Amino acid sequence: MNPQAYCENKTRGAGSSFFYAFIFLPEDQRRAMMALYAFCREVDDIADEISDEAVALHKLDFWREEIGRVFMGQARHPVGRELDWARQHFAFSEELFAEIIDGMRMDVTHQPIVTPADLALYCYRVAGVVGLLSIEVFGYTNRHASDFAVHLGKALQLTNILRDVQEDAARGRIYLPRQDRLRFKVGDEDFTTGDMQALTPLLKQYADEAEREYRQALSALPPEDRASLRPALLMAAIYHAHLQRIVAAGYDVWHQPARLSPLHKIWIAWRAWRHEKRAARRTSPAPVRLDF
Repeated sequence: MNPQAYCENKTRGAGSSFFYAFIFLPEDQRRAMMALYAFCREVDDIADEISDEAVALHKLDFWREEIGRVFMGQARHPVGRELDWARQHFAFSEELFAEIIDGMRMDVTHQPIVTPADLALYCYRVAGVVGLLSIEVFGYTNRHASDFAVHLGKALQLTNILRDVQEDAARGRIYLPRQDRLRFKVGDEDFTTGDMQALTPLLKQYADEAEREYRQALSALPPEDRASLRPALLMAAIYHAHLQRIVAAGYDVWHQPARLSPLHKIWIAWRAWRHEKRAARRTSPAPVRLDF
C-alpha cells in the first residue's frame, strides 16, 4: 500500500468527524489533511491503546524522531512520507508537530489536569495546534485566522472531553480540572457511576465553556478568509451537533451516548457547505451558522 492510500485508510477507518469535512477539499488539500490526520491518529492510538508507559513513550520518541526526518526529507514511515510531501506543498512547522507529541505525552504519563490552565495547555497541544496546521492547508491571508484556529481547536477538544468523559474515566483519565472537581464536590467515583446529581453542574460549566469557544472562534474568523476556511466551519458544525446532543441529554453520556451516525455527519457537512457556498455569492454574506 502506498503512503497516500495508507493515510486515507487510516483517516477513513477512524470514523472521525474530520473525514467528512475533508471530502469537499481539492485533491492536494485533501491529501495533506489526510496525512496530518493520519499522524494525529498514529500518536493518539499510542496514548489510547498502549498500557505500558515505557513502551508508549518509546513509540512517541520514534514519532519525534520521524518528524525530524520528515523535515530533512528522510522519512521512513508511510505517514512520515506523506507528511514530507505535504510540508513541501504547505507551510507546516516542525515545532507544532512536537507540540502534538508533547500533548500525547501528557496522556501517556497521566499528567494530572489540576487547574483550568493545565486543561487549556492540553487542549492547545492536542487540538489548537492541529488547527494551526490545518489553516496552512486551507489557506488564509489575515493573521487573526490563527486565533480562529486555536479557539475552534479548544471548542472541539472540550466537546470531545464531554462526549468521551465516561470512556476516559474508565481508562483512568479525567480531563476536567481537579480544582473544579473539588469546588463542585465531585469525586473520581462519580465518573465511574455516572452520578448526575453530582456531575451535572461541573459538566454544564464545561459545556458552556465549549459553547463560548465556538462563538469566540466565529468572532475571530476573518471575513476575507471565510471561504478558504470553510472546511473548518464544516468540522465546527459537526462537533457542535455533538455538543447539542450532550446538552439535550442533560450531560448524561453514561445513559445517552452523544454519537452521530456517518450519514448524519455527511448531512451536516453538506448543509454547512451549501450554506457557505450561498453566503459567498451574496453581496452581504449571511451570518456564519453552526446549527444544521
